Amino acid sequence: MRRLDWRLYLGLLFAAGSAAQTAGPPRALSWQEIQETFKTNNPTLLAGKVTIDEARADETTAYLRPNPNVTLSWDQITPFSTNPYRPIWQSYVFGDLDYLHERRHKRELRLASARQATAIASSAQSDLERTLTFDLRDAFVRVLLAKAVVTVARENLAYYDKVLSVNKDRYQAGSIAQVDLQRLELQRLQFTSELETSQVDLRTAKIDLLTLMRDRTPVEEFDVTGSFDFEEPATTLAELRADALTSRPDLQEAQQSLEKSKTDHQLAVANGSVDPTFGVAASHQPSPLNTYLGFNISFPLRIFDRNQGEKARTLLDVNRNQSLKDATEFAALRDVDSAYATLQGTLELLRPYKAKYLKEADDVRSTVSFAYEHGAASLLDFLDAQKSYRDTQLSYLNLVGSYLSAANQLNFAVGHEVIR
Repeated sequence: MRRLDWRLYLGLLFAAGSAAQTAGPPRALSWQEIQETFKTNNPTLLAGKVTIDEARADETTAYLRPNPNVTLSWDQITPFSTNPYRPIWQSYVFGDLDYLHERRHKRELRLASARQATAIASSAQSDLERTLTFDLRDAFVRVLLAKAVVTVARENLAYYDKVLSVNKDRYQAGSIAQVDLQRLELQRLQFTSELETSQVDLRTAKIDLLTLMRDRTPVEEFDVTGSFDFEEPATTLAELRADALTSRPDLQEAQQSLEKSKTDHQLAVANGSVDPTFGVAASHQPSPLNTYLGFNISFPLRIFDRNQGEKARTLLDVNRNQSLKDATEFAALRDVDSAYATLQGTLELLRPYKAKYLKEADDVRSTVSFAYEHGAASLLDFLDAQKSYRDTQLSYLNLVGSYLSAANQLNFAVGHEVIR
């Protein structure tokens, strides 16, 4: 039995080790999956949602009616009268019930102002999400760029190792001098250094992205996937400007603040009016008066307008919010124009790279490498061709990263994703 137990134990250990060795790489997250995780985990966004709930709770308070007042009294108690044994024989009980009636739609205006405050809170939350999504997308683009640079660095190193192997054979055959081989081997350090630097940049970019997502996944087990390329925008600048005016949440917030200031001014005017208080009173008195019922109405005399300062302040606030709305609209259009110009400038640089420069750099590297291997080119020409190819590739990748960053900036300026 002990032998069987040990065999079973060793078999389980072997199976666990095999499963660990055959486990595939971690699943790469797409941009949509990263967004979902970000919206679920980010504490700043979660705190903003609570602000909206608080604003909705204020709507309930704003629409509350005034409570009626009840007064109960017991009067005409005579403990020091000529007949001290009957101190309450002439006392009586009376009560009064009164209610404040609010005129000029005060409750409705308070509710409208509270609902507009809730709408402002929702727009502010959307604008916060827009800003944080911009930072998230920027970190995502940096991860894609770092992955692309790592891939190119590995390909360049693998290609150079093949070239170095050929030249070692040439050295063994006596076709090149030892100093040339040593210079080629020293040049390999540049390829190795570029690979190590790109791997560090990739790890740093992943850490930044995980921090924004508030994700505790180890960096080694985290990866992303997405298209690292550019495309021509399908919309014109005029369409983007019109889209921004209807989509940007900060513009909506400015418009809602203007509407709320107008409602607050109407409420200030309404609060300047007097509100009557209606009451009913009842009492039971000794004979011969017995029981009676009465009605009353009271209202303050509006000799002085004690709300004129609030009226003036809210009217000034309307003008202030109108100016802020105009400024926000101007800034939104300026952001769209600037982001679109940056995007077009990057595209102007990218088009010849994809159509011409990348292929030319590859052809020059291949031609000079072939010529050097057959003694028709100098070592300096060979090293210069290798450097030019690397520089062209890295320039192209950096331009694609700049394009994606400019597209992210344009999406941020418009208010939603117009370029994916």
